This record gives sequence, structure tokens and C-alpha cells, in this order.
Amino acid sequence: MQNSTSVALSRLVAQQRAMDVTAMNLANANTPGFKTGHTLFADWLDNQTGVNPPQGGRQLAFTQDRATYRDQAEGTVSHTANPLDIAITGDGFFTVQTKAGPMLTRAGRFNLQNDGTVVDIDGNALLDTGGQPLKVSSTDTSLAVTGDGTLSSENGRLGKIGIVKPADLYRMQAQGDHLFTAQTATTPVAQPKLIGGALEESNVQPVAETTRMINELRQFQFVTQFVQGESDRQQSAIDKITQHLS
Repeated sequence: MQNSTSVALSRLVAQQRAMDVTAMNLANANTPGFKTGHTLFADWLDNQTGVNPPQGGRQLAFTQDRATYRDQAEGTVSHTANPLDIAITGDGFFTVQTKAGPMLTRAGRFNLQNDGTVVDIDGNALLDTGGQPLKVSSTDTSLAVTGDGTLSSENGRLGKIGIVKPADLYRMQAQGDHLFTAQTATTPVAQPKLIGGALEESNVQPVAETTRMINELRQFQFVTQFVQGESDRQQSAIDKITQHLS
């Protein structure tokens, strides 16, 4: 395989990754708390030795997939009138207890299990400021969440939702479409800003993502055509050499 084809194939792999990320964004445009993903590519330079190319030709620049990160900009808040729909405005994340340990999320759609535990859409318990699952009793029928995260009912205060912030937002690792592992230490948000009966929608911009997908597809097709052209050129050269030798 010639160098030009190898370089082109590295670009194809990167373009495929970019299209996968954009497709994930579009698929989650209506997922509460979802954050738009972006890819980050860079050149990986391969120094050539034992050759005497023209000036500027001593390095091959391959495309390297460096990272995928999430845009942490806030999504639009929509009011639902469901008291256990909770939107965060400003900094912070909810903490939920999963089978793999505590994880962070901005998806504020919660409900109650049979035992009164407040859980997310996957059944993960919502944790309070002390790191314990929030629970309500069967007599707590009128629930409300105040701006500082206090959960109460007609019987009084039930607990306070823990809102935390990781030291480095961009080192968080996505686990599915709405959960994150912090990867760095987390600290409580001193003055959280919550809205009960509301949800933070995803920050995906469907029109922008559709435009991005079209552009990525065109680039993928262009590089594919280049690889096919190189294959045809090499086959033609082989055919001519074979005919000459025969």
C-alpha cells in the first residue's frame, strides 16, 4: 500500500468517527440533559528516513483522532408541571448511584420506585448532599423542589439534592447518552440553582448538526473517491507492467 493511500485511509477513519458523533447528537436532540459531542483531530507526523524526497516531503501527516468532548453549554429549560422533573440552571450536576458507582448527570427526569426512592429514568437513585439516596414515604403525596435543591412535601422537609461540580469539566467521560464519570475530584456547588417542575433540554442544534453531517458525508465521499482512484491507478500500472513482461 502506498503512502498516499495510507494517509487517505487515516482520514476516512476519522471522518467515520465524526459522522458517528454527529449521528449520536441528532439521535439525542430530544434527550433531556444531553450535551452535544464534538471530535478533535490533529496531524500525526511520521518522519521519513532513508529517502531523498523534494523539499517538504520528509514527513507524512496522518489524521489522528485525539478526543471527543461534550459542549457543556446549558440547554433550554421547559416546564412540565411534574414535581420530580428538575432542571439545573448554572453550574453543577446531579449525582446518581449506578451499579458501576456514582455518576453525574444533568438529565433531571426523576420518579419514585415502590419503596419511595427517587430514581432517574434508568432506576439509579438520586443522591442527597450526604451521598445517600433520597427517599419519600407513602404519606408524602405533594412533592416540591425549591431553588436550593430542598425536597419537601406536605409533611415537611425530606432532604436536599446534592449538586456537585468536577474540577475539570472536559475530563469527564460520557457513559451513554446522559451519564458521566467525573475523572477528577468533585465539590458541592455552594449555591445551586434548581427549578422544580422543569427539564433542561439537550443543547443540540438540529439544523447545525444536520449541516455538519452533510459536510462530513461529502468529505468522506471525496476521500473515498481518492482511494478508489489510487487503486485504479495502481491496477493500471500493474496491468501495463504485466503486458510488457509477457
